Order: sequence, then C-alpha cells, then structure tokens
Amino acid sequence: MTGRSLITDVQNTWCPGCGNFTIQHTLKTILAEMEQEGKSLDNVVLVSGIGCHAKIADYLNINSFYTLHGRTIPVATGIKLANPNLTVICCCGDGDCYAEGLDHLIFAAKRNVDITVIVHNNRVYGLTTGQYTPTSPLGYKGKSTPGGTAEYPLNPLELMLASGATYIARGYTRKMDQLNTLIRGGIAHRGFSFIDVLQICATFFPAADYYSSRVYELTDHDPANFDRACSIARAWDYNSDAQIALGEVYRANFPTYNERMVLSGVPKTNRDEVIRAFLASRV
Repeated sequence: MTGRSLITDVQNTWCPGCGNFTIQHTLKTILAEMEQEGKSLDNVVLVSGIGCHAKIADYLNINSFYTLHGRTIPVATGIKLANPNLTVICCCGDGDCYAEGLDHLIFAAKRNVDITVIVHNNRVYGLTTGQYTPTSPLGYKGKSTPGGTAEYPLNPLELMLASGATYIARGYTRKMDQLNTLIRGGIAHRGFSFIDVLQICATFFPAADYYSSRVYELTDHDPANFDRACSIARAWDYNSDAQIALGEVYRANFPTYNERMVLSGVPKTNRDEVIRAFLASRV
C-alpha cells in the first residue's frame, strides 16, 4: 500500500500540550520517509501498552497490537522472532516499561532482540491522574505522594548500558528534529534499540521549564565509547545541578537474538512449518 494517510480519523483525546503529539508526528514523518524510500509500511508493526502513550496505536495508520500493562516488549519480541522481516516498533510509557515491564526490558536488552523501544517518559502515571512512577524526581507531589516522593528516580540509560542494549539514546519532545534522527537511527540499527524520550505531561508534570535549564545536546561524542557513555548516563537528576544529555549515547554491533536462534537458518518458505512443529512438540 502506498500513499496512505498515516494519521487516522480516530478522535484524539490527549491533553493539549501533551508530548505524545511530538512522538506521534515524528513517527508519522519517519514512516512517510520510509515509504518514499520504497519500504512497504505493511511490514511495520507498532506495539503499545497501557497508558496515555498507548493511544498512539489508534492514531497511526499502520499495523498495531495493543498489549497488557507492561507486556509490550515480550509481544514485540514474539512478533520479531516469528517474522524477522518485520520492522517492530514498541511504544511504552515509563510506568508501563520501568515498573510493570521492567524485567522484560532488561532481558530484551540482554538478548539484543532486534526491535526498537521508544519510551514515552513523562515521569508520571498520567492516565490514572498523577501517581508517581519509577522515574519521577525526588520530592514529586502527586495523587499517591501528596507529601512528595522519598525515592530517587530510576536511571533508565544506566540500566540499559548495564543490561546489554546496543543502541541507547535520549530525546526530548521539544527537540523534534533531533528526536527524528534518534528514532530513525534506532530503527536502522540491527539489535536492541532503546530511546528514552523526555516527554512533557502538560496536566500532571508540566516539566518544560524544569528541562530547559538542564538538557543539552551531545557533541563530539563517540557512541562506541562505553566508558564515556556510562559517564554521560550517570549525570541524571539526582540533584538540582544535574545536566541531562540528549542524543545517541551508545551504539555497538553484536549478533542479534534472531541470529542466535535456530530459526535464523531456516528458509522463509519453511518458517511456518518449523514454528508449527516446534509448538506442537511443546503441547
């Protein structure tokens, strides 16, 4: 199919000013570019979870799969293993991915599964009206923590470096051009691609002013330098003076999980037969 309208006519219910719009339209632009380059969008699958971010599956006109809370990554992994020729993009929220789905995130990175994970990190449970998440800053006051959180935020990039992800980047919804470059780089990368997107929640965590004095774009950085990547990732907002890097933090080339699986050597024409035989043997 070519020339499709990539934005559906489903009524959009995101709040005005929500950073999800930036991610949606960034993906729309990337998909249109892929189509212009001759790639069939019928071979692209978008997997989403539960939360405000998940509505993106309703708003983009491509193959999609809604999953349970925290289960975006195992579903995306299964799709990629069943058909390695598909481009699998996984959109999840910070609560969806760093709380309920944290174990899946770590093991997908460890296995170097060839999928692209985009985390809509607004640092709050927006759909359920403002509870804190694993990445909420220390002292965040929400519905479940009216006195402020007593926990430091999880550091997603440092966790992914420790887990074995081979493409790690951080974007920001107020820097759309850079976000386009980072997501395109993740999709093109052969292996587990992880893009943590600092996303504005206009209703429950309107953090634009907070980020404006802290974020900076990486320059003269070699993403193959693991030690330097670790140093960059550790500069997270544990204190008010932290400077938060945006850009491609780390990239490495290692065999993917698909390539290590027994199906990697099976011709496409025999793949369904082999999968059926494998599943039958487990009944």
